[in-house]
Parts: sequence; C-alpha cells; structure tokens
Amino acid sequence: MVQDAEVTDPSGVIERKVAEALTLPRASVRAVTKLFGEGATVPFIARYRKEQTGGLDEVQIRAIAEEVEYLNELDQRRRAILSAIEEQGKLSHELRRALEACGVKSELEDLYLPYKTKRRTRAAMARERGLEPLAKRLIEQPLQGDPEREAASFVDAARDVADACTALAGARDIVAERVAERSDVRGLVRARFEREGVIVCTAVPAKTKLPTKFEAYYDFSERAKTIPSHRFLAILRGEEEGILRTKIRVDEDALALDIALKIGYRRGSPFASELQEALVDSVKRLLAPSVESELRAGLKESSDVDAVTIFAQNLTKLLLTPPLGRRIVLGIDPGQRTGCKCVAVDDTGKLLSHALIQLVGGQSALQHAREILLGLVTKYRPFAIAVGNGTHGRETADFCREVLAVSAPETLVVLVSESGASVYSASDVAREEFPDLDLTVRGAISIARRLQDPLAELVKLDPKVIGVGQYQHDVKASLLTRKLDEVVESCVNAVGVELNTASAQLLSRVAGVGPALARKIVAQRDKVGAFSARRDLLKVPGFGPKAFEQAAGFVRIRGAVHPLDGSAVHPERYALVERMAKDAGVAVRALVGNEDLASKIPWATYVSADVGLPTLEDIRREIAKPGRDPRESFEAPSFRDDVRTLQDVKAGMELEGCVTNVTAFGAFVDVGVHQDGLIHVSQLSDRFVKDPHAVVRVGDRIKVRVLDVDAARKRIALSAKLVKP
Repeated sequence: MVQDAEVTDPSGVIERKVAEALTLPRASVRAVTKLFGEGATVPFIARYRKEQTGGLDEVQIRAIAEEVEYLNELDQRRRAILSAIEEQGKLSHELRRALEACGVKSELEDLYLPYKTKRRTRAAMARERGLEPLAKRLIEQPLQGDPEREAASFVDAARDVADACTALAGARDIVAERVAERSDVRGLVRARFEREGVIVCTAVPAKTKLPTKFEAYYDFSERAKTIPSHRFLAILRGEEEGILRTKIRVDEDALALDIALKIGYRRGSPFASELQEALVDSVKRLLAPSVESELRAGLKESSDVDAVTIFAQNLTKLLLTPPLGRRIVLGIDPGQRTGCKCVAVDDTGKLLSHALIQLVGGQSALQHAREILLGLVTKYRPFAIAVGNGTHGRETADFCREVLAVSAPETLVVLVSESGASVYSASDVAREEFPDLDLTVRGAISIARRLQDPLAELVKLDPKVIGVGQYQHDVKASLLTRKLDEVVESCVNAVGVELNTASAQLLSRVAGVGPALARKIVAQRDKVGAFSARRDLLKVPGFGPKAFEQAAGFVRIRGAVHPLDGSAVHPERYALVERMAKDAGVAVRALVGNEDLASKIPWATYVSADVGLPTLEDIRREIAKPGRDPRESFEAPSFRDDVRTLQDVKAGMELEGCVTNVTAFGAFVDVGVHQDGLIHVSQLSDRFVKDPHAVVRVGDRIKVRVLDVDAARKRIALSAKLVKP
C-alpha cells in the first residue's frame, strides 16, 4: 500500500531528495507525505486535496510514494551496512562518508562488498597459506625484484605451497578478488557493460528440431542498452524453456587493460605480467559474471516495469469500456456440445431466469431453441443480447439476429469478450454469489453483466487473467499485483460506485473501504434495506469518520434525500454548495443539475483558505452534471458477415475490428475469426510510431488491411496504413 511509504523525516532530507528526483515542488511532496501519514488514499488526495498538493494527479502522487519507499529502503540498508562494518572495527571516517553519500543501492553494495562474510574462496585459501604479502607486491608493481625468487620464499609443504608457481598462482587469486571488490573498478566495469554490452543468443540444438516461437533468436545479437523490453522478456522466456542460451558480452581484454591503467599497472615492472594475468582472471572469473548478472537483473527489472506499464494502460482502457447502462440484458455463453447457456438479468444485473438451448442436432433442436429464446425475449423485453465471443460465438449471434428479425428487430445483439469469464465462474466469488447454479450459467451471467457495466464485473477477476498484457506472466508478481491494484482503484473511483447496487468486490475498491468493510456494507444493505443517504455509511459497524472521509465522495446514491449524494461533491463541501444556493435564491435541489444556474454563480467569490479554484471548478462541473459518467457512450461493434473463420481471411481484405491488446511491438485486433491479428508497430500509421499507445488503445474500433495469413501458425498480419476510415 502506498500509505506505508510515509516515514519520519524531521530534517526534510527525504522530502528534498524526492522533490529533486521527480522535479516537483517541495511543498507538494511535503503535503502528500503528510496526507499519507494521516491515512489518506491516492484517489482522495488527487480529487479532494488539490489545494494542498498544488494539483498533483494520481500518477505524480504514486510516484512520490514509490520514491519515498525506495529512499526509506536505501536508508535502512545503509544503517545495516554501517552497523555491520562497525562491528568488524573497520569503519573509517572516509568509508562512513562514502556510504552516507550513496544515492543508489548498487553503489552502496559495491562499498560493502569487501566487508561481506564470504564463502571460502580461492583468495581466502591463499591468504590462509600466507600469500598476502606476495599479493601486495604484485599490486605495488615495484620496478625492482624477481617474482620467481620472492615467490620461492613462500614455499611451504605444511601450508600446501609446493613451489614458486603455486605461490604466485595463490597471490594472483588474492589480487583478482581484491580488484573485483574495489568499488571504483566495479563502477568502471558496470559502465562498460551498460554502454557496450551485447546480448548474444544461440539455440540449443536438441530443442530446435521442431518449429518454436523463438526462431528469431536462434542466432541473434543486440546492444543491451537499446533492446526493447518485449524482446528481452521473450529471450528470457526462451532461456527458461531451455531453447535459448544467452550471454551479455563485452571486450574483456580491453576491459582488463582499462582496469590495469586504473590500479597503477607498470609495464616496466618485473611483476607486470603477473598482475596482468591476475586482472584477466579477475575480469573473466569474477567481475564479468557478477556485473553481467547485475545488468541482466536491471534489464529484467526495467522490462518488468515496461510490461506492467503496458498492461496497466490496456487494463485502464478495458475497465473504462463504455457501458450499456442499466438495461435488461440476455446473456448467452455459446456451446456446441453442451449447448448455449442463456440467462436474463434485470437492469441491476440480478438473475431473473436461465435456460439451455441447442443450436446443433437438427431442425427440431433449432425450433426448440427459437421458442425458448423468443419466450425469454417476450417475457423480459431485453434491450440487448450479450453473446460470448468464444468458439461458436459468431454463429450464435447470427441465430439470435435471425430470431429477433421479426419479433424484436430493435433488440441489439452484441459480441462480448469472454476473457476471464471461465475463471470467474469457477471462483469463490461466483460460488458465493450463485451457490446453486452450474458454473456455465454463472459464466453467462458474467457475460450479460459485462455488457451492462464492464467495470463492475471485471473487478471480480484477478486482472492477470483478463489477457491484455505483454509477458505479464513473466514479470515480478508483486510489481504486477501492486500496479494492477492501483489501476483498478483509480478506475473505480474515477467512475464512482452506486452504493445500493454495487457488489462487495466493487465496493472494496472504493478509497478507504477495503474487503472487510465492503462485506459489512453489503450485510447492512441486506439487513436494513437500501441506503438513503451517504451518512448512513456511518451506521455500518466499523465504518468510522476516517473511512467516511475517504470513501464518501466516491459513492453515489440514486434518488437520495440530499441531491448531492448522487454526485462527486464531497460531503465536507455540502455547506458551501448550500450557501451558493441560498445566495442564488434557490433550493439546493433546484441548483443541482441546472447547468444554466451553475454558469451564473460567481465562483471566484467563494475562494477561501481551504477551498481554491481547482476544487470550485470540480464542484461547478458536478452541479452542472451531477454523477456524470466519465466513460464514453456505448457503441456496438460489427464484423463482416462473410469473414467467420481463419480460412475466410485473405491477403488484401479490408476489415473492421476491435483492438484487444496493445504491446510495445504493436496491437492485436479481433476481426471476428476467433484469432486476433497483429498490426506491427511499423504498420500502425503512415508516420513513424514509437509508442503504439499513442495511436491505438484497447477497445478502439479500427479499419485494417490483411497483409498475410499463416494458417499453420494461426497468425494474421494486419496493417492500418492507407485504410480509409
């Protein structure tokens, strides 16, 4: 939780560092950290505390929390390292200053490396054999002396030093380790890897006898600093599956020479060749593998962030898909072998009836299916029929249109994404909601509700199963979970939640509520009936003033006693709106929803110490259009009737489709054949496109041209270039 980022910072050091890192005013950073300390949530701060923060948005507020968290962890690690070195009696003033000046974790760990407790290394064994003085001579590079003769004096059978060569080898091991532990040397090597490192991939021969999806990487190389995140994650997956071998390479000989110059290598010293040999060993055996692992970890971390960011952008668009709204809907989960599961739900999503129809099995089965569907339509008069877009979905939708053509032609038939519906139908949430229903019926209910309000239904799913990401199953689970939770929280609170119809899962995402309070709200609603006012939340057991402060502005009550209870105006500002209404000579109810009256209010005159123009502008918009839904208007998608299967798709065709996923390398589009096509980023526009999200978003309807169809691999290549809208 971002609130955990709040720390004690009496000197303001962290505040200053965060402000500098994010180029934000210190006053804004101070206000955000103070509000977190008081238990405020991100949506609440962004919406209702604009004057304190200087109008920071949710992204900036979360960035402050993350930066504070990082600096807090850095300080905790610094204190632990200082304590550990001090216990060894090796903490000099210079080392303390260096540790206290570190601004990143890698520098901190470099300085600590020589003092870490190590396993028994080759260098440690050489020290045990008394070879430290000889290693010191190699490092000092004297201009006089004879390495062989000096090494001979260390020969000792009791210490397992058989001859001068053994002594010199041990001394070189000590030098190699000492050099590898120098923070300045590690910094040099790290910079070289970051600047010049090349990722080299080769195939594992035994794994490539059959075609794989990693063929592009069988003989592949690319600079580490420029490789796109999706490509690096693909390589890691190929490595994980045992198909690829991967190495990050640099010129190790040149690197050894750079290190030699840094540590005082003298070409004229008789010990020069021994030091050179030790440095080459240090690079190949210790430094390169260690820094390569660091670089791989860093690339993985940055690729994870990119992948999670892409997932978050797609999820945001999907959650904010335009809703059909409060309408009666029939939902159908298509099925050939087991039949189509049909349900009718009322305008709040409550199950009214369910039935099973068979669209295979001859004319008698079809006639029976027509009668059942007509009966449901006649009885419930649905505004639309939502049909799952999985296997047999197009055919089922066509059957519905045929049945409705005469009896109810005005009824919409809409294909709805089934992604994750099966997961929901088998979940604890679905079993709790419909304990007596078969999971296939639960799936049909979910499909119907997704059409009514995608956000309200999709919050019941783990976002990872929705399928709008890029290698989401390969990224760090905690990072993904945290980011997706933030997205869901942001979307739910941006739209607002109807208090008297929302599920516990939806309510749990409201700022300040959480799962436990959400269940108590639903229990209270079931026990005493619908809430008539926001203030009634305070009657819910455990729902205190702080929770009310955070949540109240994000819940709505249709037809409430107080007209502002159906808006995004926070109860703390009701008195202000009531004063405005009084000054205008009208009742509050006459003012709320009256755009003309709202436009005549002299808003600037109501600015005060704690209410500025940003908050007043929010209030003005809400008074003009209370409880407005920020989502776009619903528009049903359509596909070509003559294109139903992959075999129907031909190069050169122009199709209309719906964007289902956007990645760093392009966009996937549903063209109605149960197999999404890919528009590569190079085909998204006639102009150069760096970020596909700048051109398309999940849910967009788009016209495309088919470039190629690979039936064997089930791949469709599409282009959005030169396609007239």
